[in-house]
Amino acid sequence: MNIKKGDIVLMKKGKDKGKTGKVIKALPKDGKVVVEALNLIKKIQKAKKAGEKGQMISVPRSVFRANVMLICPNCKRPTRIGYAKDNSAKYRICKKCGSKIS
Repeated sequence: MNIKKGDIVLMKKGKDKGKTGKVIKALPKDGKVVVEALNLIKKIQKAKKAGEKGQMISVPRSVFRANVMLICPNCKRPTRIGYAKDNSAKYRICKKCGSKIS
């Protein structure tokens, strides 16, 4: 999977289409990513101690990798990702500007 934790991505589909966010967690086995403050659901959190109140919190859910697109840190545009090798080290490159993505 070419999306990693810490990448800035653009949502291509769903209720948050067109919004950007940072990847909190990548789930390569499932082909999904969790994006900060996008694809939120409401979750009821019960009171932990006596006398406290329960509350509703918003939690980000995972989204399929195909529904997000990486934003290049150099050219600031949504782009596809390519790979290149340099002294047996493989790294990602931006398909639009050709720069290295760390």
